[in-house]
Amino acid sequence: MSRVVLIVLDSVGVGALPDAHLYGDEGANTLGHTVLVTGLRLPNLEDLGLGAISGSFLPHSIHAQGISARLKEKSPGKDTTTGHWEMAGVRLDRPFPTFPEGFPPHFITAFEEGIGLRTLGNYAASGTAIIQTLGEEHMRSGNPIVYTSADSVFQIAAHEEVIPLEKQYQICQTAREMLTGDLAVGRVIARPFVGSPDKGFARTGNRRDFSLSPPVDTILDKLKCAGHDVIGVGKIEDIFAQRGLTQSNHAAGNEKCIEAAIEYLSNSFDGLLFVNLVDFDMLHGHRRDPEAYAKALKEFDEALPRFKGKLGEDDLLIITADHGCDPTFKGTDHTREHAPLLAWRPGLSGHTHLGDLDTFADIAATISDFFGLKERFGAHSFLRELEELA
Repeated sequence: MSRVVLIVLDSVGVGALPDAHLYGDEGANTLGHTVLVTGLRLPNLEDLGLGAISGSFLPHSIHAQGISARLKEKSPGKDTTTGHWEMAGVRLDRPFPTFPEGFPPHFITAFEEGIGLRTLGNYAASGTAIIQTLGEEHMRSGNPIVYTSADSVFQIAAHEEVIPLEKQYQICQTAREMLTGDLAVGRVIARPFVGSPDKGFARTGNRRDFSLSPPVDTILDKLKCAGHDVIGVGKIEDIFAQRGLTQSNHAAGNEKCIEAAIEYLSNSFDGLLFVNLVDFDMLHGHRRDPEAYAKALKEFDEALPRFKGKLGEDDLLIITADHGCDPTFKGTDHTREHAPLLAWRPGLSGHTHLGDLDTFADIAATISDFFGLKERFGAHSFLRELEELA
């Protein structure tokens, strides 16, 4: 029985990609700027080689063990779905569409007819701000709030006491089925909230993402087909449209996702445990709060020994990110950045830094190699380099 634990630190990028200027993100560096602004230290991640990665602005530990690198994203874009799909072996040749001026009137009209309700909003906005602006009108009218951002998303916000959760999810599913062709955004997102006009409104942990289905098989599909377990924690099941998974725990927030992952690791399985830790992005990056971002990184760093302690000699730990969301940067949106790569397994005797690698898909290639599958997804497996440290 062998296990790979793949942990995605959602949005913890480590320096602008060479084409970041095309996205208005030249100079972004989520991890590096958080470290510079807060003085953050991450001793357990440093012992996996994080300080060897250019732009981390962390010291290179002499005790480091494992493989470290920076990953380039070959797919265009800077959203969650694109990043996760590429690390699972799917590279896109064009970005998902965005609608910074709002969605076309003809679509909104058809959508309203499809759900039997009018809509409010339909413009690019901060999710926490738009519910304060339109929350009272939403409660009075019963009409859902729709909005977008610089990312490829169609977001639907509704009060949980006005539109029950299951109805909200049904509305999102309707939008997902309608958003096709040139309107095929990467994600439709349910953004439930609670509160009142006099006390203000707050989003809840009942968010759900409705992604497109990957156009070809991912490493998840390949592992499942080969008879391995594929377990998703957090929003993994949403990102991959339920595909390729044998089990899933839709835990909300870093703390619950960490606990769910540790629980899975306390039991026997053979295959992949794929974990997304969303709070870095959702709670701290988009809100441009470097102090809170640093605190969340420190909390994960402190939890890391628990993960390592659950791994046996036949297991592999991989830590990465899907994009950036620099909390010190202009605006409130994702940033086009490299992803860090750390790989470790028990019994290693040293550290190797691989520099900059060409694609996030190297992760899928390595996982496939680890389980003896032939697929390499047009990428490079770094398993041999890791085995040389054993």
